[in-house]
Amino acid sequence: MFNPFNALASLIVTRPKQLAVVFCLLLIVALYGMTMITMATGMDTYVDKDTRRGMLLDKYTKTFQSDSVLILIESDDVMSPDVLKYIDRLQRDISQERYVTGASGISDLVKNQNGGVLPTSRAEITLLEEQVPLEILNIYVPSRTMTISVVTVDQGLKDAQAFSLVDNINKRVSLSTPPPGVSVVVSGNQAYNKETSDEMSTSMGELILVAMILMVIAVGLLFGHVRYRLLSVFIVGTGLIMTFGVIGFSGMQITMVTIGAFPVMIGIGIDYAIQFHSRFDEEIRKSPIAEAVTTTITKAGPSVLYAMIATAMGFLALTISPLPMIRSFGLTCVIGIICCYIAAIVVVPVFSLIVNYRPVQEQAKKKTDTSKSNIERYNELVGRVVKGVSRNAVPVLIICVLFTVIGFQLDNEIIVNTDEKTFVPADMPAKVNLDKIRRTMGETSSVPVLVQGSNLLSPDSVRWMYEFQQYEETHNSKITSSTSIATYLVQYNDGVLPQTAPEIDAVMKKIPQQIRDRYVSWNTEAVIEFTFIAMPNDIAMSTIEQMKKDLAWKAPPPGIHASFTGMWEMFTNLIREIRDGKTFMTILGFGMIFVFLYIIYRKFVKAATPLVPIVMIVGWNGLIMYMLAIDYTPLTATLGSMSVGVASEYTILIMERYYEERANGLALLPAIQYSIEKIGTAITVSGMTTVFGFAALMISAFGIISNFGTVTVISVFFALAGAIIVMPAILVLVGMMEGGTTNTKEEPDA
Repeated sequence: MFNPFNALASLIVTRPKQLAVVFCLLLIVALYGMTMITMATGMDTYVDKDTRRGMLLDKYTKTFQSDSVLILIESDDVMSPDVLKYIDRLQRDISQERYVTGASGISDLVKNQNGGVLPTSRAEITLLEEQVPLEILNIYVPSRTMTISVVTVDQGLKDAQAFSLVDNINKRVSLSTPPPGVSVVVSGNQAYNKETSDEMSTSMGELILVAMILMVIAVGLLFGHVRYRLLSVFIVGTGLIMTFGVIGFSGMQITMVTIGAFPVMIGIGIDYAIQFHSRFDEEIRKSPIAEAVTTTITKAGPSVLYAMIATAMGFLALTISPLPMIRSFGLTCVIGIICCYIAAIVVVPVFSLIVNYRPVQEQAKKKTDTSKSNIERYNELVGRVVKGVSRNAVPVLIICVLFTVIGFQLDNEIIVNTDEKTFVPADMPAKVNLDKIRRTMGETSSVPVLVQGSNLLSPDSVRWMYEFQQYEETHNSKITSSTSIATYLVQYNDGVLPQTAPEIDAVMKKIPQQIRDRYVSWNTEAVIEFTFIAMPNDIAMSTIEQMKKDLAWKAPPPGIHASFTGMWEMFTNLIREIRDGKTFMTILGFGMIFVFLYIIYRKFVKAATPLVPIVMIVGWNGLIMYMLAIDYTPLTATLGSMSVGVASEYTILIMERYYEERANGLALLPAIQYSIEKIGTAITVSGMTTVFGFAALMISAFGIISNFGTVTVISVFFALAGAIIVMPAILVLVGMMEGGTTNTKEEPDA
């Protein structure tokens, strides 16, 4: 039967230089693909447009919600003639930009009150102020030192167009020569998204750089017993380039969550490189180089492949998430570990053959405690731990299971956080400016109800909208106001709701066009907007759920459909999706890995054995997150499934080596001890380098990424503990089920 690993080994042994050239050409192509990578922010990263919720939100946004850029202007007196003149000139300049439909602010209000011209003295301005209702004046001038001009832009702009517009407006502002003492800042959602995208690009580069530096330090400190110890870092670097190339050519976009995938990929990828390098170094010490290459590829290749596929299964489970950013994270990790595996299995043997690899020669020395190397001491320590665990398997498992049960219980108490403001850097200028506007204007949130039907301006439809608004305002203390086309029909009809179709048509003609377009479209779509006080997302979720029940009870007339939508409804719904999704993704990850292992081994017990320690690790993760008060976010929600994938590699590699030693003739306990002594060092080194890679996440300015870094670092420690402590205990029980020590060879050969 054709064996791909034998074929690969034969190809590498006979044509190493040709393969090196092909690999370099592949990297050049990947470097070109890197130039095609783009960033994604905003609604599309949180909700899938193919779902009903996504389609409703997209429809509402495109029909009723016009995008805008806010110009924040601060001065000692924003109502002075010079400042008003400057604002008017700046708005005219910005209105000439492409994609801008108009710009308005306090200067327009003053001109409208003064016959279309700006006043030239402070006394005239004061007189005009007295003629404007206070509530309207406060909208334009929330404080005497600040005003906001609104730049309305075309709907449905792509990110590249919107970001280009923000850049152009910033250039206009920088060249506008404001009066002395006047500060001008471009803000709003478009500016916020652009700066978030820029910060993401910067953060991604910094995280990758820090992760690679930490890899160099970790490998230099922990992998010194082999020659060319930094080869593993080079391998991960090539895997990273290949990953970026695939992402660029595929058209995938990088999101806030996807950034966290790259240090994760580096941490896991270094493990594959170390496993191959370590196994090759072991083989080259007892056989010629060609034979060492063949043995490494044919023996380590399949076991590392199984571990890689198991890890990929854990990440593939993330692709069933309803959140596009989590799906993107999972897919990026899968692409990354595959690229790193390919790089490791090719580069290690090819490089070794080209440079004629020779192992580091150990100096002859007395076998005393003072002359032993750190690796030897660690191997002995691992051996003693494994021996102790093996002889007390049941008590060890009882203690581990106890902590697991506590962790699963506390996991339900962990808060789910979907507040986007807590995800980005706290000192990001765009966030600071937007927060300043929100504080000045009042922190409120709105939830729209999208109403669809054939005749939304019929008396029954208008009456239902008005009555539903009144009902919610009187029965929900968190609602501050509500607005719809019915609100303006009452306002422009002397406070009385029109009762007949002719009356409605007559009043509609009195309502300004911009207001009609804001609340009704073609008589087939309308919107009711409810404004709420500021409140946490979990409270908002329960509030919206109650309003949905009210909507079901006070349903619209036949032929009319109404649904809650909007960004706030989407973010509150994320709480439910994260809470439910994280559990399902973890269970799916377990299921996929078990099915894969069962197909490989064809034995239930053997397929389930590597998963038992991982169940415990998932429980321990919940315990540590609760103790450290770390919330579940769209990124930390991936922890369970990711832990399944990462930890399965260690447990599978140990089990594979255990069965290999049993086949070589070792009895149960010696096989367990020898296997973990031999592979435990490589796993520990790779695990610690993985920790170093994940630790790079902790320095991120994005709170969502730094918290993820903290829990992933701890999770890798748990994975190592599960492999070195829990796995021996499991193997003892499994070995006893399979017949105990049936072979005669009790100790490994020297």
